[in-house]
Amino acid sequence: MSRRTLAIVISVPLMVALWIAAAMVPVPYVTFSPGVTVDVLSEVGGQERIQVQGHDTYYDGGELRMTTVSVTTAENKVSLFSALSAWLSDERAVQPYDAYYEEGTTNEQNDIESSVQMVSSQDAAIAAALRALNYDLKPTVEIFHVNQDSPADGKLGVRDRIVRVNGKDIKGDVSLVAKQVKAAGTKPVTFTVIRDKKRSTVKVTPEKVDGKPMVGITSGPSFVFPFQVAVNIDPRIGGPSAGLMFSLAIFDTLTKGSLTGGHRIAGTGTIDAEGKVGPIGGIQQKIPAARKAGSELFLVPPDNCEEALGGANGDMRLVRADTLESARTSIETWVKNPKAKLPSCKDVK
Repeated sequence: MSRRTLAIVISVPLMVALWIAAAMVPVPYVTFSPGVTVDVLSEVGGQERIQVQGHDTYYDGGELRMTTVSVTTAENKVSLFSALSAWLSDERAVQPYDAYYEEGTTNEQNDIESSVQMVSSQDAAIAAALRALNYDLKPTVEIFHVNQDSPADGKLGVRDRIVRVNGKDIKGDVSLVAKQVKAAGTKPVTFTVIRDKKRSTVKVTPEKVDGKPMVGITSGPSFVFPFQVAVNIDPRIGGPSAGLMFSLAIFDTLTKGSLTGGHRIAGTGTIDAEGKVGPIGGIQQKIPAARKAGSELFLVPPDNCEEALGGANGDMRLVRADTLESARTSIETWVKNPKAKLPSCKDVK
């Protein structure tokens, strides 16, 4: 064997090994892939996902499908190969790590934030649907999350409504909760809450975290609802982007007749208590996921329209949804006439 041949024999495997090693080197990016879709009008465990107590319900056919995105976790290291693969894909995407996560974010912190956003979005969705049905709602403060092993763990619970703190009426003002805890220092704080329509009083002793007294809860603005509405979604799914679809499903459940007319409809978008639809992330991953699930119509937040036009929607129709009312009207119009003119992303300037 000549020296030249020997050099080639040695160098080729070495070069391949170097290429493989380079491809596996972690890079500061996150990848986005189409996630699961969930029909909010479906059943889970033998029960409807939309549960209502204290009001008539009308469970009909058709689908109102929420969409999700699979994102690499805060502590996961993305390889160069994985980042390039996502960049070259028509249905996946890649973004710089610091454009999505703050430096030092842990998986636990991200899970808590996502959980809080999910609870808050469900409350906003319920409020928007009930206001569309002409209900007047009184503001309140609700607990969205209780940290595990915190002073509040086992004493306060998610969806407890905070009425008073240390004898002071909260009156729907979230800031008053934090002010009362801060003023107490490490002395016990008395919370008066309403849980399952029952009022109770509990004492929680704050602990210092980074020099600040904390009881371990995340609270936020909510409403006193005239009857109970709950949305049963896998707790591993978080974030606020299903608000619009929750609200449509709740409205459909509380009203006679089928909003969908038996069709398969999907969409995405945050929603506020007034019914305004807000932007989300991963629209280009959600569109193909909905198309593959058999959806015929996809509702798009106006701020995501430009990006949505580049999505792989196939023959699934994209419809701009500015508000809950406009989304509902578009669905009703489309069910009667699939070729009807509807709000389009192409109209957004």
